[in-house]
Amino acid sequence: MRRIDLRGSAPSAQDLRRVLPRAALDTTAATDVVRPILQDVRDRGAHALYDLAERFDHVRPTSLRVPAEAIGRALDQLDPQVRRALELSIAHNREGHLQQVPAPASVEVVPGGHVSQRWVPVRRVGFYVPGGLAVYPSSVVMNVVPAQVAGVESIALASPPQAAFGGLPHPTILAACALLGVEEVWAMGGAQAIAALAFGFVDEGDPCEPVDVVTGPGNIYVAAAKRLVRGIVGIDAEAGTTEIAILADDSADPALVAADLVSQAEHDPAAASVLVTHAPDLADAVEAALPAQVEATKHSDRITEALSGPQSGIVLVDDLEQGLRVVDAYAAEHLEVQTRDAAAVAARVRNAGAIFVGPWTPVPLGDYMAGSNHVLPTGGTARFSSGLNVLQFMRSQQVVEYSAQALASVAEPLDALAHAEDLPAHSASVLARQGSGTAFASAQVPPPTRTATPAGSEDQGPAAASTQGAPDAAGSAQTLPGASAEVSR
Repeated sequence: MRRIDLRGSAPSAQDLRRVLPRAALDTTAATDVVRPILQDVRDRGAHALYDLAERFDHVRPTSLRVPAEAIGRALDQLDPQVRRALELSIAHNREGHLQQVPAPASVEVVPGGHVSQRWVPVRRVGFYVPGGLAVYPSSVVMNVVPAQVAGVESIALASPPQAAFGGLPHPTILAACALLGVEEVWAMGGAQAIAALAFGFVDEGDPCEPVDVVTGPGNIYVAAAKRLVRGIVGIDAEAGTTEIAILADDSADPALVAADLVSQAEHDPAAASVLVTHAPDLADAVEAALPAQVEATKHSDRITEALSGPQSGIVLVDDLEQGLRVVDAYAAEHLEVQTRDAAAVAARVRNAGAIFVGPWTPVPLGDYMAGSNHVLPTGGTARFSSGLNVLQFMRSQQVVEYSAQALASVAEPLDALAHAEDLPAHSASVLARQGSGTAFASAQVPPPTRTATPAGSEDQGPAAASTQGAPDAAGSAQTLPGASAEVSR
């Protein structure tokens, strides 16, 4: 792994973003490639989807909608150990996401004048689950569970057709859908799947209604497709390849640090693995431990390419304070803190998609069983965005209700502001309710009184699991505009 030595320097956050290793994700060129694909799906619907599946996934599905019997058969044939693991992952993630459901609240701004905030789930969501270098039933769990907890009524899931399975998505993906009660699954991959979910289509009388939100990982062409449909639908993010940063001191076990760097490099040749430390001896020991660990694992060629690429490296710093500045500038998708008093150090981190505290909390725990979500911001976007969560499937609505007396108490200042902005009809709308063309006497308005509904109340909002299906989304192993490749998890 290459080394970046920042000792004895004081780079700014902007300087750090330039020198730190980072995988490139430029969707500009990909956007030009996928734009005609999206237009083709919008114009020709199902006919375009069949043609694009044949072009990119090398199979023409018998039907785009996956039959219910195929989903049930996939679950029946699922390895019992994998089934138990998925059931446990679902249970843990449901628990982890239930804490995210916001409580409604209300404030009396003036006597008789109330502003309430409620949270309403979107009606319909489309999920994309890619194919590629590996099959990810865990991504089905991570996308579906928060939407179900939010109370989404209608779920569709798209995953690419596989020639090896007769034009159906991978059976493990279908089995995960069955365990989650997802019934609406579509054999569609790549950028065309994003277009299909956003625009909707009809396949031989079987409609796929347009969704309100599209989420799920994918390659650069999927990210570009999301960019183009944003505004027509909501999206989670334009995810790039996965990344891990480890902030470690001389108390860290070099064998464990090496294992965690390897675990993320396993995803993709473009995956990023970065160690930030002020302990040169630890850096040396980690590098010494890597060759044997890489050689012993299944995907050694892929891992070697990732660890030796420009997106990975070891960053040497003067001390823990500089290390914290570096990881904040890097804003990793996954950040492990393996230091003394790791919890206190982790509490000082501002920018990270998810933080894994201490030697017993490796990133793969979050990938599967922790109860957290593994769909996280990449490429430094953790500075301003969050991982997938319940709120991405809900909207905040303000409900305003004033009595006649409450309206009268604010009529005079409202009248003054309306005329200051040269919007006299705004004032007239209020004054008309009093049968008078003049402003009212001003009223002394007491400070607002805030109330919050307890999180466990009946008005808290929907948190029960939805059993509505979701179309299955993925792509082929090729890095093509209509196919899906390995990405962030």
